[in-house]
Amino acid sequence: MAGYTDAAFRTVCADFGAALCFAEMVSADALARGNARTLEYLQKSPGERLISFQIFSSDPATAASAVRLISPLRPATIDLNCGCSVPKVLKGGCGAALLRDPALLGSIVAAMRAETDLPVSVKLRSGWDSGSISYLSCAEAAVRAGASMLTLHPRTRAQGFGGRAEWDHIRILTHSSPVPVFGSGDLFSASDCRDMLARTGCDGVMVARGALGNPFIFAEVDALLSNQGAAPVVDPPLKLRTALSHLRRLAAEVGEAKACRDMRKHFVAYTKGLEGGAVLRQSVVYAETIAEYEEIVGSHLRA
Repeated sequence: MAGYTDAAFRTVCADFGAALCFAEMVSADALARGNARTLEYLQKSPGERLISFQIFSSDPATAASAVRLISPLRPATIDLNCGCSVPKVLKGGCGAALLRDPALLGSIVAAMRAETDLPVSVKLRSGWDSGSISYLSCAEAAVRAGASMLTLHPRTRAQGFGGRAEWDHIRILTHSSPVPVFGSGDLFSASDCRDMLARTGCDGVMVARGALGNPFIFAEVDALLSNQGAAPVVDPPLKLRTALSHLRRLAAEVGEAKACRDMRKHFVAYTKGLEGGAVLRQSVVYAETIAEYEEIVGSHLRA
C-alpha cells in the first residue's frame, strides 16, 4: 500500500507474525531510469526476513530493466501489480489497465521472468468492470508466461474498494490454477482470514487495509488457525505502545522530524475506536518530536 508499507511498518507486522510483507508499489519506469527516491522505497531494514517488491508497468522491456536492477537485492518475489485503480497509474496503461489486455500482461510477466531466477508473482483484480470479468484469462496468461504465484482481490477496477469482495472468484481461480493462489479483500479480522481460507480453499491470504493500525491481526490469525496458545490481548496500552515502537523505527529510517509527520496517518488507525481517541489524534497533529508523542500517549494512559 503506497504511503504505508515502509520498512518500519513491515517490521512491526513481521514481529506479530506476518509471514511475507510487500514493499510499497513502485514504478518500473522510474526504476529503469535510476530514480533515487524510487530505490529508497525498496530499502530493507536489517532485521527484515521475507519481503516482496511490487512494480507496475505497461511495457515488457521497461519491466525487464527494473527486474534486472532489483534482483540483486534478493526479495522473496518480484510482483507485477495488475490491480491498482489509481487514475495516474491507469493513465499509463499500468495496474488494473492490464486486466483489459491479458496478452500484454503475459508479455510483461515473460520479460520479467527472463531476467531473474526469483519467483515472479502477479496481483490481479476480478476485471475492469462488471461487464469485463477477466481474472481467469489474465491468470492463465500470467501462469503461461512463468508466474509462480497469483493474488486475487475480487473486486473490479470500477468498484475500487466499494461494495463487497466476491470471494467466489478466489475459489474458482484456486481450483483452476496450477500455481498457489492468495486471496485478498475484506480481511479485517482473524475470523475473516479463517473464513476466506475455508470458503475458497486458497493457499494463503493477503491482509492489506485490515493491518493498518492493527498489526496484531497476524498474531490473532496464527492463534486461531494453530489452536496453540492465545493471541495477545489487544488493549489500549498495547495499541499505543506498538504505535510508539512503530514511530521509533520510522525515525531510524527517515529521521525524527519526517517520522513524526508521517506517523500521524498511522496514529489515526492505531487510535480508531479507542476511548478518547479523537482527543489523542487532535493532539498528535502538533507533535514534532518523539518525546512529544510519548508525553501525549503517557498522559492518555495515566488518565
